[in-house]
Amino acid sequence: MESSKNNIYLASEFKNIYTAIGFHPHESKNIKEGDYAILEKLLLDSKNVAVGEIGLDYYYNHNTKEVQQKAFREQIDLAKKYDLPIIIHDREAHEDTMRILKEKARGMKVVLHCFSGDVDMAQWCLKQGYYFGIGGVVTFKNAQKLMKIVRDIPLNNLLLETDSPFLTPAPYRGRINEPKYIPLIAKKIAELKNKKISEIAKETTFNAENFFGI
Repeated sequence: MESSKNNIYLASEFKNIYTAIGFHPHESKNIKEGDYAILEKLLLDSKNVAVGEIGLDYYYNHNTKEVQQKAFREQIDLAKKYDLPIIIHDREAHEDTMRILKEKARGMKVVLHCFSGDVDMAQWCLKQGYYFGIGGVVTFKNAQKLMKIVRDIPLNNLLLETDSPFLTPAPYRGRINEPKYIPLIAKKIAELKNKKISEIAKETTFNAENFFGI
């Protein structure tokens, strides 16, 4: 709650900063009575444009699957109530993520943050009209599966992201990630799609503005 409040304040101070607010799956067990009422109030701020990142993380399993799924469903319902997009965290939980999205998120704007699914999942997400958040991982030499998926996904379904302070693109892998490295991600996508970096920048910026309504 404190970081969400701080982010709202920060966004209010700068014209080009917006927020997305939600309980990360790691925080699911820490949600207290009354927190959703506070969250709902924050979501209504004029600088907040999405609910997220929300979802499931079965890699670290800081919380039980049941607790994570409950928080995921409740936040999708909250986003739906105010017609807000959702940003999905999905790590080692592809089947349950798709099942809950199919169950709860029909017709909603959805972006899969740091997409890590396989080709079949990518095709399913495309059919739903979802967006794919692509970060520094696409520049890693061992990310051949993701490179293939990005090569095949239409450009108008892609968003660029940092996941700061993690997943810094090559050749700066291991350093603290910052937005200034976004052009490296755009450069890699341009190579994969045989397009100019300027085209990637233009299209993904348009996608972000359209997705978040900014």
